[in-house]
Amino acid sequence: MLFRQIFDEKLAQYAYLIGCQQTGEAIIIDPERDIDQYLDLAEEEGVEIVAVTETHIHADFLSGAREFAERLNTKLYLSDEGDENWKYEWVKQDREAGGSYDYELLYDGDVITIGNIEIEAVHTPGHTPEHLSFLVTDKGGGATQSMGIVTGDFVFVGDLGRPDLLESAAKVEGAMDPSARTLYDSVQRFMDLPDYLQVWPAHGAGSACGKALGAVPQSTIGYEKQFNPMIDAAKRDEDSFVDAILEGQPEPQIYFARMKRDNKMGAPVLGKLPAPQQITARELKDVAHDDDALIIDTRLDRSAFMQRHIPGALYAPMNKTFNTVVGSLVEDETRPITLIIDEEDVEEAVRDLVRIGYDNVVSFADTETLQRYFAEDGPVATIDEIDFDTVDELRTQDGVDVLDVRYRSEYESAHVEGALNASYTRMPEYVDGLPEDKTLLVHCASGARAAAASAFLQSVGRDVKYVNDVFADYNERKQAVTA
Repeated sequence: MLFRQIFDEKLAQYAYLIGCQQTGEAIIIDPERDIDQYLDLAEEEGVEIVAVTETHIHADFLSGAREFAERLNTKLYLSDEGDENWKYEWVKQDREAGGSYDYELLYDGDVITIGNIEIEAVHTPGHTPEHLSFLVTDKGGGATQSMGIVTGDFVFVGDLGRPDLLESAAKVEGAMDPSARTLYDSVQRFMDLPDYLQVWPAHGAGSACGKALGAVPQSTIGYEKQFNPMIDAAKRDEDSFVDAILEGQPEPQIYFARMKRDNKMGAPVLGKLPAPQQITARELKDVAHDDDALIIDTRLDRSAFMQRHIPGALYAPMNKTFNTVVGSLVEDETRPITLIIDEEDVEEAVRDLVRIGYDNVVSFADTETLQRYFAEDGPVATIDEIDFDTVDELRTQDGVDVLDVRYRSEYESAHVEGALNASYTRMPEYVDGLPEDKTLLVHCASGARAAAASAFLQSVGRDVKYVNDVFADYNERKQAVTA
């Protein structure tokens, strides 16, 4: 058996290439939309991807299943478990239109055969109603029992998939508590599986699909039974488990609802990656005056952005947070995007963006061009940068509010007295509820999230000051109040 785990560091997402080396056939599980990465890997390993499956309808990235089906006519194996509201509509619509996809709908206990590899579907609902896990058995190697289980967003290393997303992200009212109780039942079934089975999850540390995911890429069922705190909660009683799994879940990025919709109804076919054109300083001035354009500044130096940037630009540094920032702050995925980014980072940024549905990346300007833009008197905006000592000086003045853009659970643990709370991951939803006639002192834990939030708030016309300081240090000086 060939087994490869493919990791997207920014989305903290794992896909799996599992193949039979004897027959040269392979299946890809939970692929992202830019499928060339998997095709290249399969070619390197001497196998052909003949099938695609996925554990569930994803909320945090666009699936590559339709891309494989449309471009290569790859066979699909997709869940038909769960209620009628969460089915793969794009596959069924195609069938009703005459059907060009080669696909099979999966139910609990169904087996996919790839060469001498058997992959058994196990219905594990709770994170989503249709969720499947996959037991993998290497028949070609002489095994009569499974080696491991691909758990998707059901079981992570040190955590479980959150059951609140249908309500908190997709706005399915009343889904949270029943989903948590369904997840409890799935965990009981998980605990009956052999301890030796390896656990291969869909996400690691940094994903918003759970609240405390481990950074180790795989585990075992026996280890998770002993040391996973959410599984430990499920060993008690159902109500205790529901309270534990729902407590402290971070506010999901605003783009999650769009991913759920598109993965259910059919993600647009990408075909090939966008190829943004490099523009000059003069052309960048034209973009700066275009109300329809969206400028995303990816410079790592937050202070440099605050001191001088193009008016209306969003700030999304080219690091691990890039997807999260853009997906949290940009509601309209159709707007033409211009990146402030150096040429060697363009392809990485484009891949990051198309994975969460932002395909209209039309141009980029490198940092040297940006400096020429400034030197040639292009429009400039600034944001005042302050520390927590200055926050203390200003927060009691008329016309000033402190805005804490951390997650609600962080805010409830400790916050600046009188501060408002609006997590930056859903800032476009919260902004209308924030005071329009006050200066907002925007802070988070370290300054990173607050930088992105400050740029967004300025872009929609709010008066902001950016707090580039560490909240923990402020809290230690006992200036914070515990809720």
